[in-house]
Amino acid sequence: MSKIKSIAIFILIFLAFLSSCSTATKNVKSHEGMPYLPASKELFDAIAHMDSVMFGAFNAHDLDRLKTTFSEDLEFYHDKGGLADYKQSMENFKSLFERNKNTGLRRDLVKGSLEVYPIKDYGAVEICAHRFCHVENGKDDCGTFKNIMIWQKKDGQWKVTRVISYDH
Repeated sequence: MSKIKSIAIFILIFLAFLSSCSTATKNVKSHEGMPYLPASKELFDAIAHMDSVMFGAFNAHDLDRLKTTFSEDLEFYHDKGGLADYKQSMENFKSLFERNKNTGLRRDLVKGSLEVYPIKDYGAVEICAHRFCHVENGKDDCGTFKNIMIWQKKDGQWKVTRVISYDH
């Protein structure tokens, strides 16, 4: 085969390859630089409300009310603390509240970080960043962390079945 034919075939193969890459990437959703838009405003509002209920209870250190936002088959994954079930998680919250009776411990959702995506025939996934603060040695001690929660809607009630808390 002549050198020109070889180069021409190489160029054609290369162009075909580029074309297939371009087609493949057109099907990938990219949110880089784009603002988040919920697939369903109704679902977003429902989960935003449930997030505020959960963390209203957390900020009030109201364990009984907090318990109602979690499913009893809860799996809570924490990058530093490992895996905890419902019972362990509630014991952890109770201990946290007891240790922080006078520290002003609270959680605030980072404005603009909440994203909610539907899970067909199950519920929703919530992704957010949140900031936890308390006073330690007379100074505010705050940290911002990442969180993913899986919400299940069952019998008309929203409850968290899975939590992944990370980037601590």
